[in-house]
Amino acid sequence: MIRSLVRAAALLAALRAVAPADETCMSPYMPKLTGQEDFVYVWTLGVDGLGDGADKLVILGANPGDPATYGKVISSVPVGGRHEAHHGGFSDDRRYFWAGGLDDSKIWIFDVAADPRQPKLVRTIDTFVKDTGGVVGPHTFFAIPGRMLVTGLSNDADEGGRTGFAEYNNEGKHVRTVWMPKDAEYGYDARVQPRLNRMLTSSFTGHRNYMRKLPELLGDAEAMKHFGSTMVVWDFHARKPIQTLQVPGAPLEIRWALQPRHDWAFTSTALTSKLWLVEQQADGTFRATAVADVGDPAKVPLPVDISLSADDRFLFVDSFFDGTVRVYDVSNPRAPKVVHTQQIGKQLNMVSQTWDGKRVYFSSSLLANWDKTGADDEQFVKAYGWDGTKLTPLWRIDFVAEKLGRPHIMRFGQERFYKNQIYAAAAQKAVAAR
Repeated sequence: MIRSLVRAAALLAALRAVAPADETCMSPYMPKLTGQEDFVYVWTLGVDGLGDGADKLVILGANPGDPATYGKVISSVPVGGRHEAHHGGFSDDRRYFWAGGLDDSKIWIFDVAADPRQPKLVRTIDTFVKDTGGVVGPHTFFAIPGRMLVTGLSNDADEGGRTGFAEYNNEGKHVRTVWMPKDAEYGYDARVQPRLNRMLTSSFTGHRNYMRKLPELLGDAEAMKHFGSTMVVWDFHARKPIQTLQVPGAPLEIRWALQPRHDWAFTSTALTSKLWLVEQQADGTFRATAVADVGDPAKVPLPVDISLSADDRFLFVDSFFDGTVRVYDVSNPRAPKVVHTQQIGKQLNMVSQTWDGKRVYFSSSLLANWDKTGADDEQFVKAYGWDGTKLTPLWRIDFVAEKLGRPHIMRFGQERFYKNQIYAAAAQKAVAAR
């Protein structure tokens, strides 16, 4: 009997390892979803004079089987004021969506399970800087069991790049803060590979840089020296740094390979426009290698987001200034090959693939003071079909015309999943009451 249980557990683990992935930049500790997404949740920067002017969570319809909502705005939940809305992520049970502001370091928690078409703001954390002992700019929200890991970009002492990451429990109580090591003080993204017990973190710049207008920042030679150039490899369980990698040019988003035979990850550097492979070596250490240029580095296309397909074959790389996505075949991760290039808009930021790899979503805004101006200041979410060779437009929502603001990060929701969770919770209560 015991051997049968062991074999069953091993089989279940293997099936989970190769199951179709959730949107690939999400935490592996979250439930995996398959099938058609119903909603796109978009954390959106407010614009003064546009609608209510507030940062908000915007819910878009994504299921073609529901023509009343498909490609349309279903609802929005404003949080009041403008806080430099940027990133957000689901809790480990997907019932709550956490989102942060890079300027004043506030965090908002939305209940998306009770009514996924109309989430409810249930908690605001305005003590992040105090809780963490001085970390500023909550960026990545990465679900771990029972907790939310939140990376920072800066600190309250000098608003420079020295920073750390924090952990909160799912109820919103601060658990601990870990500061970045002295030889790699900058922070940005964090991704965990549980089967290796390794976490990778990347690096960007501090509050006094990312809140400046971009032309002014680019013209300040001294300020441009203060960008990160490292990635850190961590023992995840111990939360201890064990290796610092040199990755010049501000390495941003991190994407671990999903297949169990692949012990590597990708990142791109914003300032040097290169694609980097971070790969585990035979002795267990990691090595970072530049494996491709993103466009013409001399023109600084500014790669800002990447998304790796569930089968580890395609890497989508968005660059902001030229509004272009480049799709790489990374079947050989040491020699990526561009297989498709397409301009999505006059500016471009986030990219999110669906669980089945058949659809890709794009958003336009980078930072309020970094977005383009005038006619080039397009603000949109666009959906495309992907057949493995080309992108085909499905729908587009103009966030200016809708008076919503500047769309940034996108996350997916599925009504059936939330209903199943609610029903399961009700059944558990009924059993407990017997």
